[in-house]
Amino acid sequence: MAATETLAAVSGSLGSIGYGLAAIGPGIGIGYIFGNGVQAMARQPEATGLIRQNMILGFAFCEALALIGIVMPFVFGQ
Repeated sequence: MAATETLAAVSGSLGSIGYGLAAIGPGIGIGYIFGNGVQAMARQPEATGLIRQNMILGFAFCEALALIGIVMPFVFGQ
């Protein structure tokens, strides 16, 4: 019975904990995208436009995952 009471006590902050965990993956992905993109631009300066375009597209997809992570606790919360 004590476990049920403890779960009820922390249920108010589960959404924020869930978002914190959901933001880890996109944060790491965005770091990889821009780190490798800058390295690729340094190696091939003539392809900077194409590399930058692909970096922005990858950033948008990773950021969409973070935004979905914000919305899901509200959708499934109640």
